[in-house]
Amino acid sequence: MTTQQATPAPVTAPGATPRLRMRPGRHIDGWDPEDTRQWSLIGRAVATTNLRWSVFAEFLGFVVWQLWSVVAVQLPAAGFDLSSAQVFWLISVPSLVGATLRIPYTFMVARYGGRNWTTVSALLLLLPACALAVCVTNPATPFPVLLGAAALAGFGGGNFASSMANITYFFPAREKGWALGLNAAGGNLGAAVAQLAVPVVVSAGAAVALGLPLAGLVWVPLILLAAWGAWRYMHNLTDARGDVAGALATLREPHLWVIAVLYVGTFGSFIGFSAVFPKLIADVFPQFSAIAVGGAALSLAFLGPLVGSVARPYGGHLADRLGGARVTVAALGGMAALSLTVVLTLPLTNFWVFLGLFLALFAASGLGNGATYRMIPAVFAVRGHTGDGVEPRRKAAAALGLVSAVGAYGGFVIPQVLNVSNEVTGSYDTAFHGFVAVYVTLMALAWVCYGRRGSRFAEAGV
Repeated sequence: MTTQQATPAPVTAPGATPRLRMRPGRHIDGWDPEDTRQWSLIGRAVATTNLRWSVFAEFLGFVVWQLWSVVAVQLPAAGFDLSSAQVFWLISVPSLVGATLRIPYTFMVARYGGRNWTTVSALLLLLPACALAVCVTNPATPFPVLLGAAALAGFGGGNFASSMANITYFFPAREKGWALGLNAAGGNLGAAVAQLAVPVVVSAGAAVALGLPLAGLVWVPLILLAAWGAWRYMHNLTDARGDVAGALATLREPHLWVIAVLYVGTFGSFIGFSAVFPKLIADVFPQFSAIAVGGAALSLAFLGPLVGSVARPYGGHLADRLGGARVTVAALGGMAALSLTVVLTLPLTNFWVFLGLFLALFAASGLGNGATYRMIPAVFAVRGHTGDGVEPRRKAAAALGLVSAVGAYGGFVIPQVLNVSNEVTGSYDTAFHGFVAVYVTLMALAWVCYGRRGSRFAEAGV
């Protein structure tokens, strides 16, 4: 069903302004969150309900997106004949597919409606969850089949773009930052929960001969609940319109690509290190890969994405006070220093130093995520009209989805760079030296473009 389908005569919502109308199929006409009366009477309640179910669906999207980061590390011990490079591919291909899907997902809400697309995108998560459960039951499963199942997990990565596009329509400008920050943080937490819950569930399930398949099956009831909740409680806004012209104009904007590259450094590092952290711990400190807690196994890898997720809203808050460019520069500088320190301290073979440094690295990436994303509307507002007939607000709205797509490719690049480093040199040192060089370069790029004293971006507090 699309938002354009004919329906019975509209009915005015009780107590709302006359312009706001609810129609069968949970369609809403005349949605205007900037109308303070409409917002106070019914708008806030409707928007909050949609936000809650959006967060839940996006959270499960991140869970599914990160399942193979945990499962792939356990496959060799389960009898699968896989090389280290093949494990890295299983870890990284969901990010490659997810990043690519974020581009079309950005426009799906305007085409099909937020309620409709959230329901569909949630149900699509059943494919990777069930495919994983089927593939890991047999150690003879060919690697291309495993890789195909891992690629399906990219559906979870695409959810972020459509979820953020949907929520931005529901909230007024004065509350949009809070709503989008909460939506993003709720989704990012899915990476941490996947890495916390899956080892526990798998080890507990091994006692009843289920084991690895539970890594996918355990999420099926929650996915069905998210799809049901979206269909039952969310809404389609008929005023939500896709802006293909705005997106095309944004693609010609140089600052889109500058911010996108910066976002590869911040969010790309967050999702890339989230995916590869269990593998790094298993390779460098195998004795800490799983810690026995009662009858279950616990991996401390979940702490990384947890810290990064919690830090993200604070990055946005600091950017509001200090400017996104300043916070981004500081975050990238911290990431460079921490990456170098990881290399220098590896000879100590101290897991707790390694874990502490990585948690700090995750925190810095989380702060950078929030700060860089906050820069998008500010940069386009300063740029103003550039002669292409497209308003800055339209460019900024399109850039939110496009930047998130480009940034997510970091989740593919980081595991692959680590894999090449290990294959060629026998260690991860070269990869981390490369990360240091990239972070320093991005730090300089952010400062030159947006942070230099006297530039119009710095004067505007970008």
